[in-house]
Amino acid sequence: MKLLSHTNLKIASLFAAVVFGSAITAMAQDTRVQTSQLDYLTAKASSTVDVNIDERLIQLTAKFLSTKNPDEASVKEVVNGLKGIYVRSFEFEKENEYSLADLESIRSQLRGPGWSRIVNVSSRKEGNVEVYLMINGSQIGGLAVLASEPKELTVVNVIGPVDLEKLTKLEGQFGIPELEIESSKTKRKN
Repeated sequence: MKLLSHTNLKIASLFAAVVFGSAITAMAQDTRVQTSQLDYLTAKASSTVDVNIDERLIQLTAKFLSTKNPDEASVKEVVNGLKGIYVRSFEFEKENEYSLADLESIRSQLRGPGWSRIVNVSSRKEGNVEVYLMINGSQIGGLAVLASEPKELTVVNVIGPVDLEKLTKLEGQFGIPELEIESSKTKRKN
């Protein structure tokens, strides 16, 4: 009788571990924006950026960042706890090399549970920028940026706890483009 109970306990524990592990994996997959449907754009683009940094690579890279160098220390602080940084960017010689269906394939994922669009900037001449957050309870579990210009398409996906104030420290790092914030432009002109 004892052996049967012990075996049942092991089976129940194994089942719970598999279910819990699957739930964590499903959450991570929901946060990761799939961009493989855009692969065909590589042949049309004059230049491309494809950054795939998973948690293992983030941790490895962070080990080489110096805590003595203020810039490196701040980047190390920002990436601590991140599960992935993924960037896909296509630059084209001519306008309209990508379609509205390409944009919709990304947007449809970002309409899923947990995602909220927090920024939508539209300009006929300059393009659009959309920023989405994945909210897990009271924490931000991920970030996605979809930037579309007449000759450029960029998708940035950061997975893991995101501190929006610290995130700007990643500009120019890991393939994340410089953000053009209006107040910064005004300051540079003055």
